Amino acid sequence: MSKIGNTPIPLPAGITVTQSEQVVSVKGPKGELSFNLFDGIKVKIETEELIVSRTNDEPQTTAFHGLVRSILANYVQGVSEGYKKTLKLVGTGYRVSTKGAGLSVTVGYSHPVDIDPVEGIELKAEGNDTIHVAGIDKQLVGQVSANIRAIRLPEPYKGKGIRYEDEIVKTKPGKTAIG
Repeated sequence: MSKIGNTPIPLPAGITVTQSEQVVSVKGPKGELSFNLFDGIKVKIETEELIVSRTNDEPQTTAFHGLVRSILANYVQGVSEGYKKTLKLVGTGYRVSTKGAGLSVTVGYSHPVDIDPVEGIELKAEGNDTIHVAGIDKQLVGQVSANIRAIRLPEPYKGKGIRYEDEIVKTKPGKTAIG
């Protein structure tokens, strides 16, 4: 029995959900997203909520039940409110600037690293040390943010690097701390 999969998804005003065969489309004020359903998963569209159910109790179908419900709930929130992640550059000389629709990041390499724009994602630089990644697809926003963070991961001794705004980097003591 899936607790997540059986929970109905509330539909805010202004969100329309349509289904044609195995494709569910969610449309809202910020845009439109569509998802191909897995075999054995059904979606029932009611006036103010969306109900995800399964046709059988095979292990693969039960695993997809909660997954599909979570993805559709993220789509509903994405097209109504959107998603945003903020990254901070920590380190002497680390800075970010806009370059066309993308960004240029200087993080201690011999050359600046250019970040190309991704369709459906809005990249913004605020000041010299903050990057905002925004979009309607939660997975895509998270993946682009992770790719930017991977340019220079926070190192464990001084904490320098690119980190999420709310990330806490545990620093290690240096050689002098060993007695």
